[in-house]
Amino acid sequence: MGKSFSHLPLYNKDDSCTSSSDISDRNGSVQSEGHVKDGENADACQFPYVEFTGRDSVTCPTCQGTGRIPRGQENQLVALIPYSDQRLRPRRTKLYVTVAVMVCLLLSGLAVFFLFPRSIDVSYVGIKSAYVSYNQDQRIIYLNITNTLNITNNNYYSVEVANISAQIQFSKTVIGKSRLSNATSIGPLDMNQIDYMVPTVIADEMSYMFDYCTLPSIKVHNIVVMMQVTVTTAYFGHTEQVSQERYQYVDCGGNTTYLHGHSKVVNVLQPPE
Repeated sequence: MGKSFSHLPLYNKDDSCTSSSDISDRNGSVQSEGHVKDGENADACQFPYVEFTGRDSVTCPTCQGTGRIPRGQENQLVALIPYSDQRLRPRRTKLYVTVAVMVCLLLSGLAVFFLFPRSIDVSYVGIKSAYVSYNQDQRIIYLNITNTLNITNNNYYSVEVANISAQIQFSKTVIGKSRLSNATSIGPLDMNQIDYMVPTVIADEMSYMFDYCTLPSIKVHNIVVMMQVTVTTAYFGHTEQVSQERYQYVDCGGNTTYLHGHSKVVNVLQPPE
């Protein structure tokens, strides 16, 4: 009695089971002793790979139930990971989102608080000095009046005093005008005191005041004038104007100095000849 040999192919899950000759060429043949016929071996190789899916499972979307993936795509295909896997659970996402929202709200609130425009306060202090000169022949009175302003910046950033416009009226007639440009810069939450001088001329139809202002029998020659001043400030490309009006007594009979504090005269205009 002789022994029968059968050729069983070595199965590799990466290769297909098409024929025993193809598999034996790639993987080699293995001889084993048994009583299996060659016909049964060929029938076994005709069954393809079958994925047994139950009621609670679905076909793998990566290999589409074939049990294999194309060559060269091992590093390109994404493996299926269960939803309950810890690697898919975001860590502290709610905390990060909450902190980001709170930081944005805090920064927005601070920006609004510090950049919100606040008012510029202008306070007319009064007349600092008055210098008087006369033209005896033409009966003209030259009166140079220096005024003092307090400008307060209530903002948290610097503002520029673009210009100061002033005029003086006597008996409803404008007797003097002045304009001071690029006056100064005021820092955050700071106050500056600015002096400006307005040259005035009392003449023509008001020449009768010459006799009153030069009358030696009167020691104080007070006249009532109305001071009008407009301060223009600029910040962030925005301009703002603040106006003040005040009635003041001025001595037209001699030079007078009023003590309202120490400040520097920033604009001196000479009276016309």
